[in-house]
Amino acid sequence: PKPVRTAPTKDDSAPAASQAETPAAKKYDLRYKLKRGEVLRYDVTHRASVRSTIEQQTQAAQTRTDSVKLWKVIDVLKNGEIEFITVVDRLHMVNQLPDKDPLEYDSVRDKTPPPGFEDAARAVGVPLSSIRISPRGKIEHRESKIRGATAEDDAPIALRLPEKPVVIGDTWDEPYEVVVQLEAGGTKQIQTRRHHELARVEGDVAMIKVTYQVLSPIDAPIEGQLVQRLMDGEVQFNLKSGRVIGQRMEIDKRILG
Repeated sequence: PKPVRTAPTKDDSAPAASQAETPAAKKYDLRYKLKRGEVLRYDVTHRASVRSTIEQQTQAAQTRTDSVKLWKVIDVLKNGEIEFITVVDRLHMVNQLPDKDPLEYDSVRDKTPPPGFEDAARAVGVPLSSIRISPRGKIEHRESKIRGATAEDDAPIALRLPEKPVVIGDTWDEPYEVVVQLEAGGTKQIQTRRHHELARVEGDVAMIKVTYQVLSPIDAPIEGQLVQRLMDGEVQFNLKSGRVIGQRMEIDKRILG
């Protein structure tokens, strides 16, 4: 048999070259980069199924809303702040209540909205709000254009971005105070926040995990008022074009009491 040649024995005490030459983690600068005159068009689907049981009586309700929502950029200021108006271009709603036929409204098909959809119909095709955000997504100014319409401060108009470049795994928060009704009467302010994490980057797209967190102690009646805010999900943000290109948020929760 031919003799076997062996490689020199590696000295395990010597530092590995890969360890000595590890490059610094890559940083990503997330910011909005919209331009005057641009129109961002989003297809939005919202589905909700709510089942309530009170004194052994159970009711279930299901809703589905499909819409096309627009951001119309009207100006970009010298400091980088972006002004835009929001518009619902199309709207299709279906409400299913127990033991009843579904109620439906389609803004393209229905010239006169069915009873119960009048407010929704008035909000189609007209400016809903005027928004000014910083390049990092902070809402600097917000004005409703529809009389009687109210907007929650923590409604996800724009994704909040970190104030400085981040690496994968970095997190940042956006705090909110939410006013809830007390069973005994009166109101109470609840401290909450939207928590973000840069999960990964694929090409030019940053994947950002988003979680809504309640920081104040709460009971079941208060949690019931907050439940539709408690969504977890992931947002896709295009680093090159500086805009959200997709997101998915979900909640599946049971509240006793």
